[in-house]
Amino acid sequence: MHAFLVFQSDFGLCDGAVSAMKGVAYSVDPDLVISDITHEITPYNIFEASYRLFQTIPYWPSNTVFVSVVDPGVGTSRESVVARTSGGQYIVTPNNGTLTHAAAFVGIDQLRLIEERTNRLKNSETSYTFYGRDVYAYTGARLASGIISFEEVGPLLQEPPLSLELFGASREGDSVRGQIDILDVRFGSLWTSIPFDMFQDLGISFGDYAEVRIYRGPSLVYINRITYGRSFADVMVGMPVLYMNSVGHMALAINQGSFARAYNIGTGAPWTITLSRI
Repeated sequence: MHAFLVFQSDFGLCDGAVSAMKGVAYSVDPDLVISDITHEITPYNIFEASYRLFQTIPYWPSNTVFVSVVDPGVGTSRESVVARTSGGQYIVTPNNGTLTHAAAFVGIDQLRLIEERTNRLKNSETSYTFYGRDVYAYTGARLASGIISFEEVGPLLQEPPLSLELFGASREGDSVRGQIDILDVRFGSLWTSIPFDMFQDLGISFGDYAEVRIYRGPSLVYINRITYGRSFADVMVGMPVLYMNSVGHMALAINQGSFARAYNIGTGAPWTITLSRI
């Protein structure tokens, strides 16, 4: 049986880029089973690509091959690699930080450099701007179909993959502090870097209020007392709720609304959040 092949990119679906990658994969083996994480990663946002892999990989079987293409350095000297996770899945991607969350939260056992002399679409050697099609989709399809083994991808790399800085979380008295890592995009919920067990140590129970402070850099942009609930319906429609999200971190939502849009909250390095016991 073939392994599954799963694509992710920042290409969107407004042109033929994603279809071209899938066409290459089916040309390698028409019996492949291909799926997608998303092709709506914010353009050039490597951190977001890394997070979406972490959000998804643990729920796919061993031997699944992920192809992740968010590659602002395409055509430069950045490496093209395949990582094997501790769960036995594979990630085909540029070595540009896309493996950050997989390395930190899933585990990476080995990393191999893609040998492009053998693992590259025929007659694409003079093209330097579409590695997603010419190298990553092609290599991923060959790996998923069993045409090549992991060892045949290329030489083993001894150094760990390039990683972006993770803000993490910290306990400060009766408070925990973290970063707003990413959005639950369609619904505008804020997903933080604060793990549930660190929040739980504050002794806040379901139905209690927690004080929430959100900062952009040094500036306080939001403060409120918010109900801690199991899910969104623990508060009235239009009201905010603090909850544990699907990856075991603390998050903020508005029941049937968008927290990010309502308060103009963003994600990434400038955006930090403090949750406090009242």
